[in-house]
Amino acid sequence: MKKVFGNNIVPSCSYCEFSQTEGEKQYCTKNGTLRNGKCRKFRYNPIMRTPHTMAPLQQFDQESFTI
Repeated sequence: MKKVFGNNIVPSCSYCEFSQTEGEKQYCTKNGTLRNGKCRKFRYNPIMRTPHTMAPLQQFDQESFTI
């Protein structure tokens, strides 16, 4: 079964179920301090993940659609 953002999700503390944000600081509820990289307690939470912004669409004029 395919996951929400694909099957190849790189672990990151920013979208881990155990990551908590307090003001501007983040910490892990399991390990205490926030680590960069892979953690054994990592559990993916798709709600915490923010999608990448889309590239702007190209502007076309009427001449682009004539044969």
